Amino acid sequence: MQFQISSELIEKLKFLVEQENNEELLLHLEDVHHADIAEILTELSLEEATYLVKLLDSQKTSEALMELEEGVRERILDTLSAKEIAEELEEMDTDDAADIISELSPERQQNVIAELVDEEHADNIVELLRYDEDSAGGLMAKELVKVKENWSVTGCMTEMREQAENVTRVHSIYVVDDKNKLKGRLSLKDLLTAPSHANIQDVYIPQVDYVTVHTEGEEVARIMQKYDLEAIPVVDEMGRLVGRITIDDIVDFIKEEAEKDYQMASGISENVEADDSLLRLTRARLPWLVLGLFGGLGSVYIMKGFEEALEQFPILFFFTPLIAAMAGNVGVQSSAIIVQGLANDNLRGSLLQRLIKEVSLSLINGIALGILVILFGLIVGQDQLVSITIAASLLSVIIVAALVGTFVPIILNKQGIDPAIATGPFITTSNDIFGIFLFFYISKLVLGF
Repeated sequence: MQFQISSELIEKLKFLVEQENNEELLLHLEDVHHADIAEILTELSLEEATYLVKLLDSQKTSEALMELEEGVRERILDTLSAKEIAEELEEMDTDDAADIISELSPERQQNVIAELVDEEHADNIVELLRYDEDSAGGLMAKELVKVKENWSVTGCMTEMREQAENVTRVHSIYVVDDKNKLKGRLSLKDLLTAPSHANIQDVYIPQVDYVTVHTEGEEVARIMQKYDLEAIPVVDEMGRLVGRITIDDIVDFIKEEAEKDYQMASGISENVEADDSLLRLTRARLPWLVLGLFGGLGSVYIMKGFEEALEQFPILFFFTPLIAAMAGNVGVQSSAIIVQGLANDNLRGSLLQRLIKEVSLSLINGIALGILVILFGLIVGQDQLVSITIAASLLSVIIVAALVGTFVPIILNKQGIDPAIATGPFITTSNDIFGIFLFFYISKLVLGF
């Protein structure tokens, strides 16, 4: 049954914390899932949340800390001593522990690592901290179950029981040689049905998907999605098994990347949250607002250069927002499709083929919208030459905007820049400027001013 976190419960817990009634607090939270504990911590003040973290068993609070938003977790960790943080890390898988400790300052990292009792756990965390957080090495956990190819089935079962004690979930059993090089995987069914005197090399499956420690997270996600994997082994440059990445870690990674791309597409240059400081939020938003400002000023000066046209045909002024809006919308549509294709690695064909396809699509859309503009002019009694001018301008603007929206993210991707930037103010602003310039230039050619 789903646990309900009501306002009455939160008030009750706050009262118990204030009274320091530890016995009743533990009774209320004894069977509560760690995800619900995280939600409760979010609803409490910093002092109250810290009190609960120190009171509850580290096995439960360590998992709850991983469920918290980064900003909330950082504030709680700031109130804990190095020894208290180390106690939480002792209960975590190495990948989660590395993620937590990477959020600390270098000095605190050293102090926390020094407080870790399990030296092997500490060494594994330090190893993971060496890798880029968005690489397979940064995403992997060291906990796994592996057997050697020359072991007997009977000896393998005994060894697996010991290893499984340190693994939260056993998704796969990996087979290695005496040099720890990955050889394949072992099916639990084949292991259970194999004769007890058989060797692992007689029953294991040599085909196994794997990634290296330097494989990018996006590629890991693509492979796991393509082959429907719950876990994937990670090897070093020598082919030695060093860890594994599980589906829950990849889901978290995909979610974080999606949030980053969404913010970037919205014109936010840093990964920020609503509760961040005004300075950080301003730093994240202001650069793109400045870009939009200069883009708007550029549009103003373009219109100023065609001041004579506006005096002779003032109706053109009222269609300027329409042209700018259509240019921005078409550019965002085109770039969004390209960025999605790049992210999913399903873009096919050359750049030239892609541009030809976009031009064809733009012609169809532009002609359809141009016809609607001309029909609108007939209905309201507008000068047909003006209607044709607007329709021709709209067609040209849509083609150019589609080309820019297609071309820019592909080029950015080839240069190693996140193409998600092309779905936001960058494309909108540039297409606004191009759109207004084309509108007045075509108007000048058709209307002859």
